Amino acid sequence: MTLASSNGNVVTLIMTAHALPVLREFELLVLLAVFSLGDTAYPLAIGDAIEKRIKRRASRAAVLITLERLEDKGFLTSRYGDPTPVRGGRAKRFFLPKPSAIQAVKESLQRINTMTVGLESLLKKP
Repeated sequence: MTLASSNGNVVTLIMTAHALPVLREFELLVLLAVFSLGDTAYPLAIGDAIEKRIKRRASRAAVLITLERLEDKGFLTSRYGDPTPVRGGRAKRFFLPKPSAIQAVKESLQRINTMTVGLESLLKKP
């Protein structure tokens, strides 16, 4: 689409359609943890994986809210396991990624890689 601005410049807008919602930073971290945990991805394990890998506190509530938001966006499915005596008879809720989650993570990582081109000397590891 081409527009003329008020100062006389011609501006061309390139419209891209993103079928998938853009991931927020914590959503990306949660999805990566879900990928790494596989069949054992439940909120407490996901939070522990984030804390262990990047030394960032991930509260159970923040993880659960994010998981539910990702499920609402169509990136995850969930199922309940069998109730266990250790949990007072409650069942764990396990989360599994859908193919759209993998695509969304790839797109997020690609955007990050694209934005860091030319910044290698600034961003190099110490």
